[in-house]
Amino acid sequence: MGTVREIQKKTGEWSFHAEVRLKGHPPERRCCRTKTEAKKWIQDTEAAIRDGRFKSQSASRKHTVSDLIERFAEHCIPKDSKYYVKKVQLLQRWKEELGNLYLSDLSRAHISQVRDKMLNEKTSKKILRSPSTVNRYMAAFSKVLSVAVNEWEWITVNPMFKISKPKEGRGRDRYLSLVEKNRLLEACKASTNPYLYSIVSLALFTGMRYGEIVKLKWNDINFDGRFMTLHETKNGERRVIPLTEEVTKILKDLYTNFGTNKAIFSNLKFTTTKNPISIRKSFARALKIAGIENFRFHDLRHTAASYMAMGGATQGELMAILGHKSPKMTQRYAHYSQKHLSGVMERAYNTRNNIEAGK
Repeated sequence: MGTVREIQKKTGEWSFHAEVRLKGHPPERRCCRTKTEAKKWIQDTEAAIRDGRFKSQSASRKHTVSDLIERFAEHCIPKDSKYYVKKVQLLQRWKEELGNLYLSDLSRAHISQVRDKMLNEKTSKKILRSPSTVNRYMAAFSKVLSVAVNEWEWITVNPMFKISKPKEGRGRDRYLSLVEKNRLLEACKASTNPYLYSIVSLALFTGMRYGEIVKLKWNDINFDGRFMTLHETKNGERRVIPLTEEVTKILKDLYTNFGTNKAIFSNLKFTTTKNPISIRKSFARALKIAGIENFRFHDLRHTAASYMAMGGATQGELMAILGHKSPKMTQRYAHYSQKHLSGVMERAYNTRNNIEAGK
């Protein structure tokens, strides 16, 4: 038979401890937020035990959220991964907020409260934390809970599944017009930073990320095969980029120590601790000279994708070049200029007229 005990916490809140005792089966217990939830759990549990469908939650009553996160960090995150520290940091927040809870007591309400708390907090930059950042926290914890369900059987259901995620913004859609592009390249060419023009040009012609460009080494370049291989990418997978005539010229102008393991962009004057070279100040100065506002280096990737799309590249081709796994992400980058869309409509109109005229 099932029983419910009402217990008042020091905060004044009430919790409801449900217990099921059936002959031939060990007692099962659960802490619920409401009496209705407790009665429902008793009813479902008794039916599952009688039908032989019940899975004991003894493991969930032994282990805390903290235990789960520590085991996941120890066994499921590769220590040599460049994202190890970042993933551990994301999980640390859940450990701080919910670490003392037993997994059997972890509910959707607990997770929702942490989600809402993070959304209303200000970051170190004194701005509200973005929905996309909160979603990354939630995705990291959801992965941990999925492993607990599917591999370790510490819990039977991932409580994250039915929790709504904050709606993210549309993202930036800034990209350079042809006039802006030419002005920027001229400003970069005149810069005192010897690598600024080359780095910006590579970003414009290939859609590569800044970190991918500055970490290129000469033995990543295959001039005979007309391609280069990116070994360190954002998603952790290698990517091959074709060498067009423009890209080949840029690289050959920089040509030194070909065949060695030396980085293409290496100059002590412009070196930082994070990357082989820094162009932050030089790039900002070039933007100012070119009269370009509201523009970031990563927007060069948007620009490259837009130009490729307007040149006829398919979504699959863009995904391969940019290294995207999701078509949705590629759609965000593939912007079309109004002039281009107008041309598409005009061609369709002329084709229809020719057909009607029997041409």
